[in-house]
Amino acid sequence: MVGNNNSSNSKKPWSSLSASTSSSPNEPHEANEHTRLLPNRIDSTTGPVGPAPGPGGGYLSPSDPAVSPYNLFTVRLFRSLTILFTLLAFAWWVLLLVSVFVTPPGLHIRGSPFFAFSYATVSLLTLIVLLLFFAVPSKSARTLSFVTGGVLVVDVIMILAVARLRHEEGVVGTISVVWALLVAIWSGVVGRTVKWGKAEEEERLTGRPETRRTVFEWSEVLLSTIALACIAVAVILMTLTLTLRAVDSGARPPGERYWVDEDKYQIHLHCVGNRTDGHGGKTITVLIEGGEDPVERGLWQFAEGAVKNGSIGRYCFADRPGMAWSDTAPSPLSASMASDVLSETLARAGEEGPWVLMSAGIGSLYSRVFSSRHGDQVHGILMIDPLHEDLLGRVARPGRGFWLWLRGFISPCGIDRILGALLRGRRSADRIWGRASYQSGTTIFAKLQESLVADSLTKRDVASSRAIQDKDTPVVVISSGKQLRKDREWEVKQRDLSHLTRYLEAWDIVEEAPHRVWDDLKGREVIEKRLERLVRFRL
Repeated sequence: MVGNNNSSNSKKPWSSLSASTSSSPNEPHEANEHTRLLPNRIDSTTGPVGPAPGPGGGYLSPSDPAVSPYNLFTVRLFRSLTILFTLLAFAWWVLLLVSVFVTPPGLHIRGSPFFAFSYATVSLLTLIVLLLFFAVPSKSARTLSFVTGGVLVVDVIMILAVARLRHEEGVVGTISVVWALLVAIWSGVVGRTVKWGKAEEEERLTGRPETRRTVFEWSEVLLSTIALACIAVAVILMTLTLTLRAVDSGARPPGERYWVDEDKYQIHLHCVGNRTDGHGGKTITVLIEGGEDPVERGLWQFAEGAVKNGSIGRYCFADRPGMAWSDTAPSPLSASMASDVLSETLARAGEEGPWVLMSAGIGSLYSRVFSSRHGDQVHGILMIDPLHEDLLGRVARPGRGFWLWLRGFISPCGIDRILGALLRGRRSADRIWGRASYQSGTTIFAKLQESLVADSLTKRDVASSRAIQDKDTPVVVISSGKQLRKDREWEVKQRDLSHLTRYLEAWDIVEEAPHRVWDDLKGREVIEKRLERLVRFRL
Protein backbone atom coordinates (compact mmCIF):
# COMPACT_ATOMS: atom_id res chain seq x y z
CA MET A 1 0.00 0.00 0.00
CA VAL A 2 2.84 2.38 0.93
CA GLY A 3 4.59 1.47 -2.27
CA ASN A 4 1.48 2.29 -4.29
CA ASN A 5 1.12 5.68 -2.59
CA ASN A 6 4.72 6.53 -3.30
CA SER A 7 4.24 5.53 -6.90
CA SER A 8 1.19 7.73 -7.17
CA ASN A 9 2.95 10.69 -5.56
CA SER A 10 5.92 10.28 -7.87
CA LYS A 11 3.69 11.08 -10.82
CA LYS A 12 2.51 14.43 -9.46
CA PRO A 13 5.37 16.64 -10.64
CA TRP A 14 4.60 15.65 -14.23
CA SER A 15 0.80 15.65 -14.11
CA SER A 16 0.43 19.00 -15.77
CA LEU A 17 2.86 18.02 -18.54
CA SER A 18 1.01 14.73 -19.12
CA ALA A 19 -2.32 16.50 -19.26
CA SER A 20 -1.09 18.89 -21.92
CA THR A 21 0.29 16.18 -24.20
CA SER A 22 -2.22 13.32 -23.94
CA SER A 23 -5.91 12.98 -23.18
CA SER A 24 -5.57 9.57 -21.48
CA PRO A 25 -2.77 7.44 -20.01
CA ASN A 26 -3.08 4.94 -22.83
CA GLU A 27 -2.59 7.48 -25.62
CA PRO A 28 0.96 8.32 -26.73
CA HIS A 29 2.35 11.71 -25.70
CA GLU A 30 2.42 14.42 -28.32
CA ALA A 31 6.07 15.12 -29.16
CA ASN A 32 7.52 18.25 -27.65
CA GLU A 33 11.00 19.50 -26.80
CA HIS A 34 11.24 17.54 -23.54
CA THR A 35 9.69 14.25 -24.68
CA ARG A 36 11.69 14.23 -27.89
CA LEU A 37 14.97 14.61 -26.01
CA LEU A 38 14.14 12.42 -23.00
CA PRO A 39 11.50 9.90 -24.14
CA ASN A 40 12.55 7.25 -21.60
CA ARG A 41 13.14 9.53 -18.60
CA ILE A 42 10.38 12.06 -18.48
CA ASP A 43 7.85 9.71 -16.89
CA SER A 44 10.36 7.60 -15.01
CA THR A 45 9.36 6.58 -11.48
CA THR A 46 12.87 5.64 -10.43
CA GLY A 47 15.94 7.52 -9.50
CA PRO A 48 19.39 6.79 -10.91
CA VAL A 49 19.82 3.68 -8.73
CA GLY A 50 16.31 2.50 -7.90
CA PRO A 51 12.97 3.80 -6.66
CA ALA A 52 13.22 7.52 -5.89
CA PRO A 53 12.42 8.30 -2.26
CA GLY A 54 10.02 10.95 -1.00
CA PRO A 55 7.56 13.14 -2.83
CA GLY A 56 10.11 13.98 -5.46
CA GLY A 57 10.28 10.44 -6.77
CA GLY A 58 11.14 10.32 -10.47
CA TYR A 59 13.66 13.18 -10.43
CA LEU A 60 17.03 12.59 -12.04
CA SER A 61 20.39 12.77 -10.33
CA PRO A 62 22.16 16.14 -10.84
CA SER A 63 25.08 14.21 -12.34
CA ASP A 64 22.88 12.53 -14.96
CA PRO A 65 23.99 13.58 -18.49
CA ALA A 66 20.35 14.27 -19.32
CA VAL A 67 20.39 17.25 -16.94
CA SER A 68 21.74 19.72 -19.46
CA PRO A 69 20.90 23.25 -20.60
CA TYR A 70 21.18 21.91 -24.16
CA ASN A 71 17.69 20.42 -23.64
CA LEU A 72 16.31 23.90 -24.29
CA PHE A 73 15.90 25.10 -27.86
CA THR A 74 16.99 28.63 -26.89
CA VAL A 75 20.33 27.42 -25.54
CA ARG A 76 20.94 25.26 -28.60
CA LEU A 77 20.09 28.20 -30.86
CA PHE A 78 22.54 30.46 -29.02
CA ARG A 79 25.27 27.85 -29.35
CA SER A 80 24.62 27.44 -33.07
CA LEU A 81 24.78 31.21 -33.54
CA THR A 82 28.01 31.32 -31.55
CA ILE A 83 29.53 28.70 -33.86
CA LEU A 84 28.42 30.74 -36.87
CA PHE A 85 29.89 33.93 -35.40
CA THR A 86 33.15 32.08 -34.67
CA LEU A 87 33.41 30.99 -38.31
CA LEU A 88 32.78 34.56 -39.47
CA ALA A 89 35.34 35.90 -36.97
CA PHE A 90 37.90 33.37 -38.18
CA ALA A 91 37.32 34.33 -41.82
CA TRP A 92 37.74 38.03 -40.96
CA TRP A 93 40.86 37.25 -38.93
CA VAL A 94 42.40 35.35 -41.85
CA LEU A 95 41.61 38.21 -44.26
CA LEU A 96 43.31 40.75 -42.00
CA LEU A 97 46.30 38.43 -41.50
CA VAL A 98 46.71 38.07 -45.26
CA SER A 99 46.32 41.83 -45.77
CA VAL A 100 49.51 42.42 -43.76
CA PHE A 101 51.45 40.65 -46.49
CA VAL A 102 49.28 41.17 -49.59
CA THR A 103 46.50 43.73 -49.25
CA PRO A 104 43.24 42.59 -50.93
CA PRO A 105 41.14 45.31 -52.60
CA GLY A 106 39.11 47.26 -50.05
CA LEU A 107 41.11 46.07 -47.00
CA HIS A 108 43.81 48.75 -46.97
CA ILE A 109 44.25 50.54 -43.64
CA ARG A 110 46.06 53.90 -43.66
CA GLY A 111 47.30 53.46 -40.11
CA SER A 112 48.77 50.36 -38.54
CA PRO A 113 46.97 47.24 -39.84
CA PHE A 114 47.99 45.50 -36.63
CA PHE A 115 45.34 47.42 -34.67
CA ALA A 116 42.44 46.01 -36.73
CA PHE A 117 44.11 42.59 -36.64
CA SER A 118 44.33 42.77 -32.84
CA TYR A 119 40.65 43.62 -32.52
CA ALA A 120 39.85 40.68 -34.82
CA THR A 121 42.02 38.45 -32.61
CA VAL A 122 40.15 39.64 -29.51
CA SER A 123 36.82 38.76 -31.17
CA LEU A 124 37.99 35.32 -32.26
CA LEU A 125 39.53 34.39 -28.89
CA THR A 126 36.43 35.57 -27.00
CA LEU A 127 34.20 33.36 -29.13
CA ILE A 128 36.53 30.36 -28.82
CA VAL A 129 36.56 30.69 -25.02
CA LEU A 130 32.77 31.00 -25.06
CA LEU A 131 32.41 27.78 -27.06
CA LEU A 132 34.95 25.82 -25.03
CA PHE A 133 33.20 26.59 -21.73
CA PHE A 134 29.68 27.09 -23.08
CA ALA A 135 27.86 24.76 -20.65
CA VAL A 136 29.68 26.07 -17.55
CA PRO A 137 28.60 29.70 -17.19
CA SER A 138 30.08 31.79 -14.40
CA LYS A 139 29.52 35.23 -12.96
CA SER A 140 33.21 36.11 -13.34
CA ALA A 141 33.15 35.31 -17.07
CA ARG A 142 30.03 37.40 -17.62
CA THR A 143 31.48 40.30 -15.65
CA LEU A 144 34.73 40.24 -17.62
CA SER A 145 32.83 40.12 -20.92
CA PHE A 146 30.81 43.18 -20.02
CA VAL A 147 33.92 45.00 -18.71
CA THR A 148 35.66 44.30 -22.03
CA GLY A 149 32.58 45.53 -23.86
CA GLY A 150 32.57 48.75 -21.82
CA VAL A 151 36.21 49.44 -22.67
CA LEU A 152 35.55 48.73 -26.35
CA VAL A 153 32.74 51.29 -26.29
CA VAL A 154 35.40 53.86 -25.38
CA ASP A 155 37.52 52.68 -28.33
CA VAL A 156 34.61 53.04 -30.75
CA ILE A 157 33.86 56.55 -29.48
CA MET A 158 37.52 57.62 -29.80
CA ILE A 159 37.89 56.28 -33.33
CA LEU A 160 34.69 57.94 -34.50
CA ALA A 161 35.31 61.22 -32.67
CA VAL A 162 39.00 61.84 -33.49
CA ALA A 163 39.40 62.76 -37.17
CA ARG A 164 42.94 61.41 -37.50
CA LEU A 165 42.05 58.05 -35.95
CA ARG A 166 39.00 57.84 -38.18
CA HIS A 167 41.23 58.56 -41.19
CA GLU A 168 43.85 55.97 -40.22
CA GLU A 169 41.52 53.14 -39.20
CA GLY A 170 39.04 53.66 -42.01
CA VAL A 171 36.17 51.26 -42.62
CA VAL A 172 38.19 48.12 -41.91
CA GLY A 173 39.48 49.26 -38.52
CA THR A 174 36.08 50.60 -37.47
CA ILE A 175 34.34 47.35 -38.44
CA SER A 176 36.93 45.38 -36.46
CA VAL A 177 36.47 47.32 -33.23
CA VAL A 178 32.65 47.39 -33.52
CA TRP A 179 32.67 43.64 -34.17
CA ALA A 180 34.84 43.09 -31.08
CA LEU A 181 32.34 45.15 -29.05
CA LEU A 182 29.36 43.14 -30.29
CA VAL A 183 31.16 39.86 -29.57
CA ALA A 184 31.93 40.96 -26.00
CA ILE A 185 28.27 41.83 -25.42
CA TRP A 186 27.17 38.57 -27.03
CA SER A 187 29.48 36.61 -24.74
CA GLY A 188 27.89 38.17 -21.66
CA VAL A 189 24.33 37.64 -22.95
CA VAL A 190 25.03 34.01 -23.86
CA GLY A 191 26.52 33.35 -20.44
CA ARG A 192 23.42 34.77 -18.77
CA THR A 193 21.12 32.73 -21.05
CA VAL A 194 22.97 29.46 -20.42
CA LYS A 195 22.85 30.12 -16.66
CA TRP A 196 19.09 30.55 -16.90
CA GLY A 197 18.72 27.40 -19.03
CA LYS A 198 20.88 25.37 -16.67
CA ALA A 199 18.80 26.41 -13.66
CA GLU A 200 15.55 25.68 -15.53
CA GLU A 201 16.58 22.17 -16.48
CA GLU A 202 18.00 21.35 -13.06
CA GLU A 203 14.79 22.42 -11.39
CA ARG A 204 12.66 20.49 -13.90
CA LEU A 205 14.69 17.29 -13.85
CA THR A 206 16.22 17.23 -10.33
CA GLY A 207 13.72 19.24 -8.35
CA ARG A 208 16.02 22.18 -7.53
CA PRO A 209 18.76 24.34 -9.11
CA GLU A 210 22.22 22.92 -8.46
CA THR A 211 24.54 25.41 -6.76
CA ARG A 212 27.44 23.01 -6.31
CA ARG A 213 30.14 22.38 -8.94
CA THR A 214 32.43 19.45 -9.53
CA VAL A 215 36.20 19.86 -9.46
CA PHE A 216 36.21 19.61 -13.24
CA GLU A 217 33.62 22.39 -13.53
CA TRP A 218 35.58 24.62 -11.15
CA SER A 219 38.65 24.02 -13.32
CA GLU A 220 36.70 25.10 -16.39
CA VAL A 221 35.48 28.22 -14.60
CA LEU A 222 39.04 29.05 -13.58
CA LEU A 223 40.41 28.59 -17.10
CA SER A 224 37.65 30.66 -18.73
CA THR A 225 38.11 33.43 -16.16
CA ILE A 226 41.88 33.56 -16.72
CA ALA A 227 41.45 33.61 -20.51
CA LEU A 228 38.84 36.40 -20.43
CA ALA A 229 40.89 38.36 -17.89
CA CYS A 230 43.88 38.28 -20.25
CA ILE A 231 41.66 39.47 -23.09
CA ALA A 232 40.30 42.29 -20.91
CA VAL A 233 43.80 43.41 -19.92
CA ALA A 234 44.90 43.40 -23.58
CA VAL A 235 41.87 45.51 -24.55
CA ILE A 236 42.60 48.00 -21.75
CA LEU A 237 46.21 48.36 -22.95
CA MET A 238 44.98 48.81 -26.52
CA THR A 239 42.67 51.58 -25.30
CA LEU A 240 45.56 53.36 -23.58
CA THR A 241 47.63 53.08 -26.78
CA LEU A 242 44.68 54.42 -28.78
CA THR A 243 44.50 57.31 -26.33
CA LEU A 244 48.17 58.12 -27.01
CA ARG A 245 47.43 58.03 -30.74
CA ALA A 246 44.55 60.45 -30.18
CA VAL A 247 46.88 62.77 -28.27
CA ASP A 248 49.53 62.52 -31.01
CA SER A 249 46.94 63.37 -33.66
CA GLY A 250 46.92 66.92 -32.28
CA ALA A 251 50.55 67.43 -33.34
CA ARG A 252 50.75 69.28 -36.64
CA PRO A 253 53.34 68.05 -39.14
CA PRO A 254 55.74 70.44 -40.84
CA GLY A 255 54.72 70.84 -44.46
CA GLU A 256 51.64 69.16 -45.91
CA ARG A 257 50.16 65.73 -46.61
CA TYR A 258 49.19 64.89 -50.20
CA TRP A 259 46.83 62.19 -51.47
CA VAL A 260 48.50 59.63 -53.72
CA ASP A 261 47.79 56.32 -55.47
CA GLU A 262 44.24 57.22 -56.56
CA ASP A 263 43.65 58.98 -53.25
CA LYS A 264 44.12 55.81 -51.19
CA TYR A 265 46.51 57.35 -48.64
CA GLN A 266 48.54 60.46 -47.85
CA ILE A 267 52.28 61.18 -47.98
CA HIS A 268 53.93 63.92 -45.95
CA LEU A 269 56.18 66.39 -47.79
CA HIS A 270 58.10 69.30 -46.27
CA CYS A 271 60.05 71.91 -48.25
CA VAL A 272 62.04 74.91 -47.02
CA GLY A 273 63.50 77.74 -49.12
CA ASN A 274 62.67 79.72 -52.25
CA ARG A 275 62.03 77.86 -55.51
CA THR A 276 63.81 80.55 -57.55
CA ASP A 277 67.13 82.23 -57.00
CA GLY A 278 67.71 85.99 -57.17
CA HIS A 279 68.34 85.88 -60.94
CA GLY A 280 65.03 84.27 -61.96
CA GLY A 281 66.42 80.75 -62.25
CA LYS A 282 65.28 77.66 -60.36
CA THR A 283 66.96 76.91 -57.06
CA ILE A 284 68.62 73.50 -56.85
CA THR A 285 66.71 71.63 -54.15
CA VAL A 286 68.31 68.99 -51.95
CA LEU A 287 65.84 66.07 -51.84
CA ILE A 288 66.52 64.07 -48.68
CA GLU A 289 65.69 60.38 -48.28
CA GLY A 290 65.88 58.93 -44.80
CA GLY A 291 67.56 55.66 -43.92
CA GLU A 292 66.40 53.24 -41.26
CA ASP A 293 64.94 56.18 -39.31
CA PRO A 294 62.67 59.00 -40.46
CA VAL A 295 64.33 62.06 -42.02
CA GLU A 296 63.11 64.11 -39.06
CA ARG A 297 65.44 62.23 -36.75
CA GLY A 298 68.77 63.90 -37.45
CA LEU A 299 68.85 64.70 -41.15
CA TRP A 300 66.12 67.34 -40.85
CA GLN A 301 68.11 69.22 -38.23
CA PHE A 302 71.24 68.86 -40.36
CA ALA A 303 69.44 70.35 -43.40
CA GLU A 304 68.15 73.25 -41.30
CA GLY A 305 71.69 74.01 -40.20
CA ALA A 306 72.99 73.79 -43.79
CA VAL A 307 70.39 76.36 -44.92
CA LYS A 308 71.33 78.71 -42.09
CA ASN A 309 75.02 78.34 -42.94
CA GLY A 310 74.31 79.12 -46.59
CA SER A 311 75.66 75.75 -47.79
CA ILE A 312 72.37 75.01 -49.53
CA GLY A 313 69.45 77.23 -50.47
CA ARG A 314 66.55 74.81 -50.36
CA TYR A 315 65.64 71.30 -49.31
CA CYS A 316 62.64 68.94 -49.37
CA PHE A 317 61.94 65.60 -47.81
CA ALA A 318 59.03 63.18 -47.97
CA ASP A 319 58.40 60.47 -45.40
CA ARG A 320 58.20 57.03 -46.95
CA PRO A 321 54.83 55.26 -46.49
CA GLY A 322 54.36 54.30 -42.85
CA MET A 323 57.21 56.48 -41.57
CA ALA A 324 56.64 59.51 -39.33
CA TRP A 325 53.71 61.59 -40.65
CA SER A 326 52.89 59.49 -43.76
CA ASP A 327 50.12 56.89 -44.01
CA THR A 328 50.93 53.27 -44.70
CA ALA A 329 50.66 51.91 -48.23
CA PRO A 330 49.06 48.62 -49.36
CA SER A 331 51.30 45.55 -49.45
CA PRO A 332 53.55 44.71 -51.18
CA LEU A 333 55.60 47.91 -51.44
CA SER A 334 58.87 47.78 -53.36
CA ALA A 335 61.45 50.50 -54.01
CA SER A 336 59.98 51.32 -57.42
CA MET A 337 56.48 51.64 -55.93
CA ALA A 338 57.79 53.97 -53.23
CA SER A 339 59.62 55.99 -55.90
CA ASP A 340 56.39 56.34 -57.87
CA VAL A 341 54.65 57.56 -54.73
CA LEU A 342 57.40 60.14 -54.14
CA SER A 343 57.16 61.36 -57.74
CA GLU A 344 53.40 61.74 -57.45
CA THR A 345 53.72 63.61 -54.15
CA LEU A 346 56.23 66.06 -55.64
CA ALA A 347 54.01 66.57 -58.69
CA ARG A 348 50.94 67.28 -56.58
CA ALA A 349 52.96 69.79 -54.54
CA GLY A 350 54.21 71.48 -57.72
CA GLU A 351 57.84 70.55 -57.03
CA GLU A 352 59.82 70.04 -60.26
CA GLY A 353 63.47 70.22 -59.24
CA PRO A 354 66.27 70.36 -60.24
CA TRP A 355 67.45 68.02 -57.51
CA VAL A 356 70.54 66.97 -55.64
CA LEU A 357 69.66 63.71 -53.91
CA MET A 358 70.94 63.09 -50.38
CA SER A 359 70.17 59.73 -48.81
CA ALA A 360 71.35 57.45 -46.01
CA GLY A 361 71.49 53.70 -45.42
CA ILE A 362 68.69 51.79 -47.06
CA GLY A 363 67.20 55.08 -48.25
CA SER A 364 69.99 55.25 -50.85
CA LEU A 365 68.28 52.43 -52.76
CA TYR A 366 65.11 54.50 -53.05
CA SER A 367 67.10 57.56 -54.17
CA ARG A 368 68.89 55.54 -56.86
CA VAL A 369 65.58 54.31 -58.30
CA PHE A 370 64.25 57.89 -58.26
CA SER A 371 67.42 59.17 -59.93
CA SER A 372 67.20 56.64 -62.74
CA ARG A 373 63.67 57.82 -63.54
CA HIS A 374 64.38 61.55 -63.29
CA GLY A 375 67.90 61.68 -64.70
CA ASP A 376 67.48 65.02 -66.48
CA GLN A 377 66.45 66.69 -63.21
CA VAL A 378 69.03 65.04 -60.91
CA HIS A 379 72.26 67.07 -60.72
CA GLY A 380 74.04 64.99 -58.12
CA ILE A 381 73.76 62.05 -55.71
CA LEU A 382 75.19 62.04 -52.19
CA MET A 383 74.93 58.72 -50.32
CA ILE A 384 75.72 58.42 -46.61
CA ASP A 385 76.96 54.94 -45.66
CA PRO A 386 74.58 53.47 -48.26
CA LEU A 387 73.23 49.94 -48.35
CA HIS A 388 74.23 47.96 -51.42
CA GLU A 389 71.58 45.90 -53.25
CA ASP A 390 73.71 42.76 -52.85
CA LEU A 391 73.29 43.05 -49.08
CA LEU A 392 69.50 43.18 -49.16
CA GLY A 393 69.47 39.56 -48.01
CA ARG A 394 70.32 40.89 -44.55
CA VAL A 395 67.14 42.96 -44.56
CA ALA A 396 65.07 40.06 -45.92
CA ARG A 397 66.14 37.44 -43.34
CA PRO A 398 63.13 35.25 -42.37
CA GLY A 399 63.98 35.63 -38.68
CA ARG A 400 63.94 39.41 -38.97
CA GLY A 401 60.62 39.31 -40.81
CA PHE A 402 59.02 37.10 -38.17
CA TRP A 403 60.34 39.31 -35.38
CA LEU A 404 58.89 42.40 -37.08
CA TRP A 405 55.53 40.66 -37.48
CA LEU A 406 55.55 39.60 -33.82
CA ARG A 407 56.44 43.15 -32.71
CA GLY A 408 53.66 44.46 -34.90
CA PHE A 409 51.16 41.98 -33.46
CA ILE A 410 51.82 43.11 -29.88
CA SER A 411 52.33 46.80 -30.77
CA PRO A 412 48.64 47.74 -30.18
CA CYS A 413 49.13 46.87 -26.50
CA GLY A 414 51.86 49.53 -26.51
CA ILE A 415 53.38 48.67 -23.14
CA ASP A 416 56.69 50.34 -24.06
CA ARG A 417 54.91 53.45 -25.39
CA ILE A 418 52.64 53.72 -22.33
CA LEU A 419 55.57 53.35 -19.92
CA GLY A 420 57.57 55.85 -21.98
CA ALA A 421 54.79 58.42 -21.72
CA LEU A 422 54.20 57.82 -18.01
CA LEU A 423 57.73 57.31 -16.69
CA ARG A 424 60.15 58.76 -19.24
CA GLY A 425 58.38 61.90 -20.33
CA ARG A 426 58.10 60.84 -23.99
CA ARG A 427 56.19 63.39 -26.07
CA SER A 428 54.26 63.20 -29.32
CA ALA A 429 57.36 64.10 -31.33
CA ASP A 430 59.27 61.21 -29.74
CA ARG A 431 56.54 58.76 -30.71
CA ILE A 432 55.90 60.08 -34.24
CA TRP A 433 59.43 60.55 -35.57
CA GLY A 434 61.84 60.63 -32.62
CA ARG A 435 63.60 58.10 -30.44
CA ALA A 436 60.42 56.09 -29.75
CA SER A 437 59.15 56.05 -33.34
CA TYR A 438 60.47 52.50 -33.84
CA GLN A 439 57.72 51.38 -31.42
CA SER A 440 54.95 52.68 -33.68
CA GLY A 441 52.80 50.10 -35.44
CA THR A 442 53.03 52.04 -38.70
CA THR A 443 56.84 52.11 -38.57
CA ILE A 444 57.03 48.41 -37.74
CA PHE A 445 54.66 47.66 -40.63
CA ALA A 446 56.75 49.81 -43.02
CA LYS A 447 59.89 47.87 -42.06
CA LEU A 448 58.04 44.57 -42.44
CA GLN A 449 56.91 45.60 -45.93
CA GLU A 450 60.51 46.53 -46.72
CA SER A 451 61.77 43.17 -45.46
CA LEU A 452 59.20 41.09 -47.35
CA VAL A 453 60.28 42.29 -50.83
CA ALA A 454 63.87 43.39 -50.14
CA ASP A 455 65.59 40.43 -51.78
CA SER A 456 63.07 40.09 -54.61
CA LEU A 457 61.11 43.05 -55.97
CA THR A 458 63.31 45.78 -54.50
CA LYS A 459 66.56 44.10 -55.51
CA ARG A 460 65.25 43.80 -59.06
CA ASP A 461 64.16 47.46 -59.05
CA VAL A 462 67.59 48.65 -57.91
CA ALA A 463 69.43 46.43 -60.39
CA SER A 464 67.29 47.87 -63.21
CA SER A 465 67.90 51.42 -62.00
CA ARG A 466 71.65 50.89 -62.13
CA ALA A 467 71.42 49.86 -65.76
CA ILE A 468 69.56 53.02 -66.79
CA GLN A 469 71.27 55.47 -64.43
CA ASP A 470 72.70 58.56 -66.16
CA LYS A 471 76.44 57.83 -66.11
CA ASP A 472 77.39 61.51 -66.07
CA THR A 473 75.68 62.27 -62.75
CA PRO A 474 78.19 63.31 -60.03
CA VAL A 475 78.28 60.88 -57.10
CA VAL A 476 79.56 61.31 -53.55
CA VAL A 477 79.86 58.37 -51.14
CA ILE A 478 80.51 59.06 -47.44
CA SER A 479 81.20 55.92 -45.41
CA SER A 480 81.35 55.11 -41.72
CA GLY A 481 84.85 54.11 -40.65
CA LYS A 482 83.46 52.05 -37.78
CA GLN A 483 81.16 50.15 -40.12
CA LEU A 484 83.98 49.43 -42.58
CA ARG A 485 86.27 48.09 -39.88
CA LYS A 486 83.76 45.62 -38.50
CA ASP A 487 82.30 44.44 -41.81
CA ARG A 488 84.65 43.56 -44.65
CA GLU A 489 81.82 42.88 -47.09
CA TRP A 490 80.37 46.33 -46.36
CA GLU A 491 83.66 47.92 -47.37
CA VAL A 492 83.74 46.02 -50.68
CA LYS A 493 80.21 47.13 -51.52
CA GLN A 494 80.92 50.76 -50.58
CA ARG A 495 83.75 50.72 -53.08
CA ASP A 496 81.43 49.29 -55.71
CA LEU A 497 78.90 52.09 -55.13
CA SER A 498 81.64 54.65 -55.70
CA HIS A 499 81.57 53.41 -59.32
CA LEU A 500 77.82 53.92 -59.72
CA THR A 501 78.51 56.46 -62.48
CA ARG A 502 81.57 57.59 -64.42
CA TYR A 503 81.71 60.76 -62.37
CA LEU A 504 82.87 60.08 -58.80
CA GLU A 505 83.05 63.41 -57.01
CA ALA A 506 84.44 61.87 -53.80
CA TRP A 507 84.50 58.82 -51.58
CA ASP A 508 85.06 59.95 -48.01
CA ILE A 509 85.61 57.66 -45.03
CA VAL A 510 84.89 59.29 -41.66
CA GLU A 511 87.01 57.15 -39.37
CA GLU A 512 85.19 57.58 -36.04
CA ALA A 513 81.68 58.05 -37.39
CA PRO A 514 78.95 55.43 -36.78
CA HIS A 515 76.49 54.24 -39.43
CA ARG A 516 74.54 57.45 -38.82
CA VAL A 517 77.51 59.51 -39.94
CA TRP A 518 75.80 62.86 -39.17
CA ASP A 519 75.82 61.98 -35.45
CA ASP A 520 79.57 62.64 -35.53
CA LEU A 521 80.81 66.25 -35.72
CA LYS A 522 83.44 65.43 -38.33
CA GLY A 523 80.83 63.49 -40.27
CA ARG A 524 78.46 66.49 -40.36
CA GLU A 525 81.25 68.73 -41.59
CA VAL A 526 82.15 66.32 -44.43
CA ILE A 527 78.50 65.89 -45.47
CA GLU A 528 77.86 69.65 -45.53
CA LYS A 529 81.05 70.33 -47.46
CA ARG A 530 80.31 67.72 -50.15
CA LEU A 531 76.66 68.73 -50.37
CA GLU A 532 77.57 72.38 -50.91
CA ARG A 533 80.01 71.41 -53.65
CA LEU A 534 77.35 69.36 -55.49
CA VAL A 535 74.86 72.24 -55.30
CA ARG A 536 77.37 74.97 -56.29
CA PHE A 537 78.85 72.88 -59.09
CA ARG A 538 75.62 73.06 -61.10
CA LEU A 539 74.71 76.68 -60.37
